[in-house]
Amino acid sequence: MAWEATHFEGVWTYTPKVFKDERGYFMESFNEATLPESLKNTHFVQDNEAASIRGVARGLHYQVPPFTQSKLVRCVIGEVMDIIVDIRPDSATYGQSMSILLSEVNKMQLFVPQGFAHGYIVLSENALFAYKVDGFYRPEAEAGIQLMDPDLELDLILSDDELIISPRDQQLPLFKNHRIFK
Repeated sequence: MAWEATHFEGVWTYTPKVFKDERGYFMESFNEATLPESLKNTHFVQDNEAASIRGVARGLHYQVPPFTQSKLVRCVIGEVMDIIVDIRPDSATYGQSMSILLSEVNKMQLFVPQGFAHGYIVLSENALFAYKVDGFYRPEAEAGIQLMDPDLELDLILSDDELIISPRDQQLPLFKNHRIFK
């Protein structure tokens, strides 16, 4: 199992060791003992799952303090483009984004720490997306940023007319107007 740091402080990718044979495969999708030292105090409290069709775009979501969440995300079935944006005002990478392809084939996972807006776009016909969080969902703390914000210059891969965005997510503010994360 391999954890690898990214250029964002606190953001890690995880590629599990997969054992394959004629029957299929086996892997540990999570093992607390393998976490990098900086993540050892992360205590996941809830698992979430979302099924979506091609073109569904979810996010960019986050929860404001004191109800922040770290996430360990993966695509169980299908393929998604996972996207994060650093919203920590004191961070050297504030306002910068990162995209990573997560799929049932590569089995990669992404650890997204508190202080990042998160979203994804489904690239396959169907996808099953799963993630662990270290804080419970609080409706009063939900916030987000428009995925289509031109200032973020995100490569969404699909054309605008292929994207399926919920009315709620269409109403999210632009990055320059989002709720400050402190």
